[in-house]
Amino acid sequence: MISIKNKTQLVENGETLLNKKARRLALESLEHALEAADPRQLLEARLNLKGSTLKVDKHSFDLAKYRNIYVIGGGKASGAMAEALEQILGKRITKGVVNVPHGSKNKTRIIQLHGANHPVPDQAGVEGTRRILKIAEDAEENDLIICLISGGGSSLMPLPTDDVSLEDKKKITNALLKSGATINEINTVRKHISDFKGGWLAKKAYPATILNLILSDVVGDPLDFIASGPTVPDSTTFDDAAKVLQKYNLWEKGPASIRKVLSDGKRALIPETPKAGDRVFKKVTNVVVGNNRSSSLAACENLRSSGLNTLLLTATLEGEARQVGIILASTVREVFASENPVRRPAGIVAGGETTVTVTGKGKGGRNQEVPLAAASRLKDTDGVAIASLSTDGIDGPTDAAGAVVDGKTLERAMKVGMRPDEYLADNDSYNFFSKLGDLIFTGPTGTNVNDISVIVVL
Repeated sequence: MISIKNKTQLVENGETLLNKKARRLALESLEHALEAADPRQLLEARLNLKGSTLKVDKHSFDLAKYRNIYVIGGGKASGAMAEALEQILGKRITKGVVNVPHGSKNKTRIIQLHGANHPVPDQAGVEGTRRILKIAEDAEENDLIICLISGGGSSLMPLPTDDVSLEDKKKITNALLKSGATINEINTVRKHISDFKGGWLAKKAYPATILNLILSDVVGDPLDFIASGPTVPDSTTFDDAAKVLQKYNLWEKGPASIRKVLSDGKRALIPETPKAGDRVFKKVTNVVVGNNRSSSLAACENLRSSGLNTLLLTATLEGEARQVGIILASTVREVFASENPVRRPAGIVAGGETTVTVTGKGKGGRNQEVPLAAASRLKDTDGVAIASLSTDGIDGPTDAAGAVVDGKTLERAMKVGMRPDEYLADNDSYNFFSKLGDLIFTGPTGTNVNDISVIVVL
């Protein structure tokens, strides 16, 4: 089970018995959410091999009919997915290459795990992606390609078009990450400056058969946005990508090479990404093996088993992190005032992915800004905790997964001379919670199904 390494300390930081209990319940539910997102368990549960027949949900593949079985892909969970797939298929796998984060501790015997960078792409990622693409392009009609896709795949599998340098792609990625753009908007741009994403992998692998196993990190599971959809039809256009950059005032500020590619694409001087109806997608099967909803429901089930009245508020949470924090704190107040939306003792779960518009000079992530924004509004409550974490264990450019607050957080902060609103204004949530010892640490989890926030009201 993936655990919160400093859970004992986080619980003890609750200064009353009720706060300690609320913190413990919230943190335990987050651990159960992480366990439900374990890629190994998900693949073992969804894939069934009997004889030469591989069944995935309602889909069946007779492996005896294929000359070669190749494994490719990338993402934060793809190393663990590759491990699980090797356990299931063993020597039936011919070969494979999967891009994983640098420092990945997964071990495989047949599938090569290639280290790359996240969230900003690097040259190692490009080299690994070229090796992945070579396997796809060499595959023939009687070959099966099993593609392992998970969150983080967009940056871990970079292959900019010939007219865009890796440096220019890194610049625009960095700018978009700081702009407050949603992951769908960021990936719309990524798809249109890539020779791999937005359906191009499927196009180049045709006529081979593709089984795409997906661990979703995108709200609502839109397949063409998960890892920028390398094997699915693209629903966006060059014009859409240009509008994203214009919306966040990055069109003129961004690299000239990217403006040129998007402008040429809008004028049909270069091909659009493959769309629905293209024959190549008739040979592609896409299966979502895990997502935020399943993990959020696991968190709810744990809270319920602990005797709380539970509610899955949403598994499609979006919006500016600090605004979401205010909403979660307001929900606490409403539970106290009216027993709505659920009676006490209450456990409320919200899953999805918020955004942070960086205007300050501090350090932090969205799952630290959410509780920081909530902290001031929990003043004078007892038996309340709000905990939020990124399921990949890495919240923004930090080593923390998230943070936890309770009704005493504001008082504890003021005693050491910290005002939450000042730290929020500087996007410095990491240093705020570091001084209080309320950062959540899991280390890299090897999975990624967005973010989960838990409210406990006793």
